[in-house]
Amino acid sequence: MNESAVLAILLSLASAAGYALAAVAQSRLASANGGGGLATLLARPQWWWAVGLNAGGALMHVAALHYGPLTLVQPLGALTLVAALPIGAYYQRRRVTRREWRGAAWTLAGLTGLIAVTGPATPGDALSLREGLAVAAATALLIAVASRAGSGAGRVGLGHATASGVASGVASALTQTVTASLAHELPGGPMAWWQTTLLAVLVAAFAVGGLLLSQAAFRGGLAAPLAVVNLANPAAAAVIGVALLGERFHGGPLGWLTAAAAAAVAARGVIMLTGAEPVPAPRTPEPARTASPCPATPCPAPRTPEPAHVPV
Repeated sequence: MNESAVLAILLSLASAAGYALAAVAQSRLASANGGGGLATLLARPQWWWAVGLNAGGALMHVAALHYGPLTLVQPLGALTLVAALPIGAYYQRRRVTRREWRGAAWTLAGLTGLIAVTGPATPGDALSLREGLAVAAATALLIAVASRAGSGAGRVGLGHATASGVASGVASALTQTVTASLAHELPGGPMAWWQTTLLAVLVAAFAVGGLLLSQAAFRGGLAAPLAVVNLANPAAAAVIGVALLGERFHGGPLGWLTAAAAAAVAARGVIMLTGAEPVPAPRTPEPARTASPCPATPCPAPRTPEPAHVPV
């Protein structure tokens, strides 16, 4: 493993830690007031902490993409789930349940299988302007469908989590193109300034959209929505890499079967995480106390009146 790959891994791990802290902050905010509207979020300092942590994670993610391929950097974001589980449990003053750990293990195993059969693209490969615009349009449509489906689904938050992960994955792919253009590393040469600016605006739109969608997803808890975000993110990046950037699955048909099996394993992990997070029992209000005619304890027994003496 060369130095660039090691640096990409270290930056990816630091990015995952930042994203984990941000996810916990967003989950606590969602549990406190249901997320609220945009104006409510902007008025909460906890929201800005989450934004700052996400921004720090994103900057380290961008740096990691500069040193490593998309299929190496993106799946390492799954470690966000491993870091977020104990942090979230700490703030809830509980231990991570066995079901949560098993669900996280299944999810990571599935992602590891996907990584094992995915090969890197040629260094410097990135989307063209036409490809970037096509990906952005298709992603916007997919996000609208997933968000609408998530609003009516029984499993609260998973539709929004899917949309959030896809938005973040596409933002990463477009970021790779922007950074390659600025570094004059595109195969066809750097883009015009307005083309790079347009892609940068799309990156910002998908990044902010993914953040707001994840906030809506965390109304359904922390573990399962975060797992779905971490699955949808590299899945979207892998689809873009295989379809447009020359990345491929090793092993031919066997590689595709392995990828499908890995996706099924990861899906089982998400199912295990759904409902695994214990919900605090609501506090039963104490019955109202009525005023006692005799505050002393115990009350004296009532005296039985003596029969009246009748003279004979």
